[in-house]
Amino acid sequence: MSLVLYSVDNRVALITVNDPDRRNAVTSAMSAELRAAVERAQADPAVHAVVVTGTGKAFCAGADLSALGSAAEEGLRRLYDGFMAVGKCTLPTIAAVNGPAVGAGLNLALAADVRIAGPNALFDARFQKLGIHPGGGATWMLQRAVGPQVARAALLFGMRFDAESAVRHGLALSVAEDPVAAALELAAGPAAAPREVVLATKATMRSTASPGSLDVDLHEQAKDTELGPQAHSIQSPEFAARLAAAQRR
Repeated sequence: MSLVLYSVDNRVALITVNDPDRRNAVTSAMSAELRAAVERAQADPAVHAVVVTGTGKAFCAGADLSALGSAAEEGLRRLYDGFMAVGKCTLPTIAAVNGPAVGAGLNLALAADVRIAGPNALFDARFQKLGIHPGGGATWMLQRAVGPQVARAALLFGMRFDAESAVRHGLALSVAEDPVAAALELAAGPAAAPREVVLATKATMRSTASPGSLDVDLHEQAKDTELGPQAHSIQSPEFAARLAAAQRR
């Protein structure tokens, strides 16, 4: 079974993480397939935009705990490689968040340019609840999306966001009964425009968001800054105990 599905229609690539039995939890294999799908879209001159979603009831339930428990820094880089590819994608990207987006799944949603929430969407950082340091650039992406106070409420105090509160705080653009259909409708804009204009506009926005640097470079720096503390927290006895308890359930 492919862990990532890929299709193109009307100049829009639909990329679907596809492991519903595990709520689309991220593994190294899924992450590699996700990167390959993003690169496939970028390399196709007939693709003008990308929509990312999940199969089943969840968008993405975060990193697979068994993979996370054995991950050192290089293992974490592999787990994060897929959504980092989404974050670096030169095409416009939309996350159609059909269900819970947790931990690394929240990172996947945050990596997109725009998020559309389904009625059952839930945005939950959950790093601290698991006893681990945020990773994958979560601290930077959340602050960029919702501002410092709300980001701190999420990462330090465990604040979660349903679909309506995600829109209220700027984490999602809108709520739609069918978030994939709404995302595809939104993607019709760049699909109808000249591809070179679409690419150039996104590149310009990246360079002007924080003059003097590219936003993708800031994301990479944030990921590297978080990497050491996160790897250290994963090796702690507290996380090992939490992991063992979760695996017994």
